[in-house]
Amino acid sequence: MSETTNPLGLTSMPSVSSEGLVPVGKRTSLRSYLSGLWNRRHFIIAESRAKVSGSTRKNLLGYGWLFLNPLLSVLAFWFIFGFILKTSDGVENFIGYLVIGVFFFQYTARCVTGGTGAIRSGAAMIRAFQFPRAALPISTVARNLLDFMPSLAVMILLLIVIPPLEHLSWRIVLIVPIIALQTIFNVGLSCLLARAGHMIPDLGNLMSILSRFWLYGSGVFFVIDVALADHPALLALMRINPMYSYLELTRDSLLYGVTSPWWMWLSAATWAFGLLVVGFLFFWRGEESYGRS
Repeated sequence: MSETTNPLGLTSMPSVSSEGLVPVGKRTSLRSYLSGLWNRRHFIIAESRAKVSGSTRKNLLGYGWLFLNPLLSVLAFWFIFGFILKTSDGVENFIGYLVIGVFFFQYTARCVTGGTGAIRSGAAMIRAFQFPRAALPISTVARNLLDFMPSLAVMILLLIVIPPLEHLSWRIVLIVPIIALQTIFNVGLSCLLARAGHMIPDLGNLMSILSRFWLYGSGVFFVIDVALADHPALLALMRINPMYSYLELTRDSLLYGVTSPWWMWLSAATWAFGLLVVGFLFFWRGEESYGRS
């Protein structure tokens, strides 16, 4: 049986596969589901690029806000925590420390916000076309990754030109696996929150509050090891935080040029692949419910 396919790779009719006729919205086997996602990879990329372009076109400064937003956040956090509260005391190159924390945390924070509302924002597309719904939270991460790439270039430039000047070492190449692990983590988290946000519509409002707690508990603008030195149990708990590992790995590689401890890499990889499996399977299990009112 043939199927009608639009330019983005979305089908508007059930297709015949090894499983036979598949009703619209029915959850297929995991293998078929993954195959369907791969076949629609061009749609995911195209949809992500279109939303990046569309969101920036609405503003007078366009793509400039991709750089200005994190820079203004750095300035605000530096004034409050570095200048007023003096959390910069004892921190080598506090500006660089803060820049890395803000830029990398905002990447994941945007994925959290977009992932939580992915099903609701894509409701019209879900009702109109037959496609693996996981494409929606994945495209959210892809869009934010595209936003993050130019910001990353600006961040590295800032580390080079803002005193004290940093002489980047060979460890700068480690930024590639770090971003890869954080992106995998973001995909798993977005899938998990997409189904949770579909089940609990108020979760979007709650996540904005929880993200603030996560921000303060990730060592974005203060050194956790120093602040919690007298509270070893709480310090150990904070080190389990996945964002702590991603931020510290980045700072060690870009800012300080030192080798990170093995357990930090293990923590980052475990969180990334563990949450990917849990989040994706959790989302896939709810596939049949996403097209319902």
